[in-house]
Amino acid sequence: MKSHELSVTVEPRYLADQSDPAENQYIFAYTIRITNSGSQPVQLISRHWIITDGNQQEQEVRGLGVVGQQPLLQPGQSFEYTSGCPLSTPVGTMRGTYHCVGDNGSPFEVDIPEFVLAVPRTLH
Repeated sequence: MKSHELSVTVEPRYLADQSDPAENQYIFAYTIRITNSGSQPVQLISRHWIITDGNQQEQEVRGLGVVGQQPLLQPGQSFEYTSGCPLSTPVGTMRGTYHCVGDNGSPFEVDIPEFVLAVPRTLH
């Protein structure tokens, strides 16, 4: 078992009640679950997102922690949070990395796999 190993799962959803397609405003929420499947405690320090809309326009977002927190995950522990993303198109993608630090002070990156943000019935 690796000493530093985090798994990331994402569940995106479209927020129709907060969106305004006539104004090209599409609001999405995503719930992320981060699980420490390694053998040592790990702290999430910062995030880096690459958000791509349906016109292939990219936006990068960097910041400390997630939802105002820098969770410390013990082995076997999970942290779940929900955040949001506005797009100007009905379809887009998000991908990124978390910058983390292990219990021994060693920094490492965790990939956040690309996921699709799409208004229902937009993709076939």
